[in-house]
Amino acid sequence: MEYSAYRVHGASVSLAVFGHGRREAHAIVTAEGGAPFGEQLSAVCGAIDSLAAATRGMTPVWKRWFLSDIANQYALLPADEPCAVSHIQQPPLNGAKLAVWVVLQADAGYRPLGDGVYADSRGRIIVGDGPATTASPHDITVDSLARVADMLENFGSSLREGCVRTWFMVRDIDMNYGGVVTGRNEEFARRGLTRHTRFIASTGIGGTPAAKDQSVAFNAICDTRLTPDRIGYLDGPTHFNPTADYGVAFERGTTVDYADRRHVYISGTASINNRGEVMHPGDIRMQTRRMLENVGVLLAEAGCGFGDMASALVYLRDIADAAVVDSIFEEIAPGVPRVILLAPVCRPGWLVETECVAIRIASHPEYAEF
Repeated sequence: MEYSAYRVHGASVSLAVFGHGRREAHAIVTAEGGAPFGEQLSAVCGAIDSLAAATRGMTPVWKRWFLSDIANQYALLPADEPCAVSHIQQPPLNGAKLAVWVVLQADAGYRPLGDGVYADSRGRIIVGDGPATTASPHDITVDSLARVADMLENFGSSLREGCVRTWFMVRDIDMNYGGVVTGRNEEFARRGLTRHTRFIASTGIGGTPAAKDQSVAFNAICDTRLTPDRIGYLDGPTHFNPTADYGVAFERGTTVDYADRRHVYISGTASINNRGEVMHPGDIRMQTRRMLENVGVLLAEAGCGFGDMASALVYLRDIADAAVVDSIFEEIAPGVPRVILLAPVCRPGWLVETECVAIRIASHPEYAEF
């Protein structure tokens, strides 16, 4: 992975480029604080435009906008973007009003399927923001997973074989996360996903969706060509217990193997031990170190290290912890594109959580080209 960072148009860009085979890049674009939202938005859009030159012609296939005040800012964002898009109120903690996570690919060829879903000619599908709904957290979760499952079945795949990564961003997570857990458990059971067949990598995190009164925003990454032998599951038994032990249904991490690479999706990971206990209660420094130790264990199980990370999202409950968390992250995983966000974790005792994507060169000649 090649890392770089630069400033352009009043915004900061942190970039990771995977230059082997079908090229891919991940970028975190962050505004600089102090200016009105319109000026910060213009700076960020200009910086996103600069990525074409910085990545030798790659185009965005996925954007997630992180906003500080979604009720006032959402209507000002670009409309009809030609890729999958997500919008969430999770304020960046560098003092800016917005940041964007951008995934770019060469020769992408994605096309819209409707309702925020984009697919490429090779079978990969990205599920961005879908139709707004004021249903309960339970019902939104069930409906979102059912919608993805039905779509995959239309492509000859299934939720278990074709969905590799999900996000549930939950308004008032301390109140609403229980409904997400129950709905996911029910829909997985209905679709034949159990602790024995394994689940899907996922993050459940606090965040305010764009639609008024919507309690949960949902995103996903899928691939309709996958077969069970191409998907791996990461357990880290020295540092984690199975999530099913405490009634939730997701994987700590998954791997997806293509002809020339391995993609690694690490779920939201916090300071936990293999008995499901919070490690270092109340100590943000030690929780951050244990969190990254846990991430490192999962990456190693996937044959990767911190130098293979393409991007990371870091979630905090307390604004005051941002600087110390960022400094520890840079110490352990220098150069990795990341953004520190105000977004409560699903258990109040966890002060910090992170998720990441890693990409590693590999040779699987028996698999179809990515």
